[in-house]
Amino acid sequence: MSTDMLRRMQSGKGFVAALDQSGGSTPRALERYGIDPSQYADEAAMFDLVHQMRSRIITSPAFTGERILASILFEQTMQREVEGLGTAEYLWQAKGIVPFLKVDVGLQDEADGVRLMRPIPGLDAMLERALGHGVFGTKMRSLVVRADRAGIEAVVDQQFDVARRILDAGLVPIIEPEVDIRSPQKEAAEDLLKESLLHHLDRLGGRLVMLKLTLPEEDGFHAELVEHPNVIRVAALSGGYSRAEADERLARQHGVIASFSRALTEGLTAQQTQEQFDATLHASVESIYRASIT
Repeated sequence: MSTDMLRRMQSGKGFVAALDQSGGSTPRALERYGIDPSQYADEAAMFDLVHQMRSRIITSPAFTGERILASILFEQTMQREVEGLGTAEYLWQAKGIVPFLKVDVGLQDEADGVRLMRPIPGLDAMLERALGHGVFGTKMRSLVVRADRAGIEAVVDQQFDVARRILDAGLVPIIEPEVDIRSPQKEAAEDLLKESLLHHLDRLGGRLVMLKLTLPEEDGFHAELVEHPNVIRVAALSGGYSRAEADERLARQHGVIASFSRALTEGLTAQQTQEQFDATLHASVESIYRASIT
């Protein structure tokens, strides 16, 4: 584990830029960026276009370590290059931004009010590749739909089981049990999830993780998690809220930083001039940064 990266994640000011859309979410990300599915013939062409989009974001003068602590990458992005360097290497060496890798491969069907992660084939080999690219940590997402105690416990059990494998490999896991913002039981689900997270964190034996959680209904709700000695940082996902609402909710959660994906890239299009693109990204980065340092 890089001590420089750890120090940055523990005490740096800023937020996490999530650039980790994978196969299922990439077409929607490209559509929001102004590229219609009719403009690419196959998956290979689609991933070429999304890498161009991510490269344009990463190389923008608005995208720097002054306001962005870290960025989460999809594996294919990690294995590609930006300006002659591997993407993860470019982030750290050129921008001072800590690289993370998304390792989950999607969700199982809903059961007991949750969607567990699918099994992750080749996880150990993927972690080895990540280490080879100088990646600091990983991210993996589950989804909580209802306030079902057994289901939520299964989500947290699975997350921490995989987190231990990631820690054993020398990487820092971001544990992401998202609560669906559309859930009619959102607040009750958040209560059950926090209870389970605290229980599991207490059993980590001093090992360090990060958390990525849904913006809560109650202000200050994540304070115990923010202050937990085994938690490097608590980040919040935008979860479908507009950037304006996500920023407003985040600013009320003291000590929590953003880890936004769709909200970060809101308003960016392939058709913009570079000047327009950089200005739009600058405004986005600035608003998310301000909400993250409260």
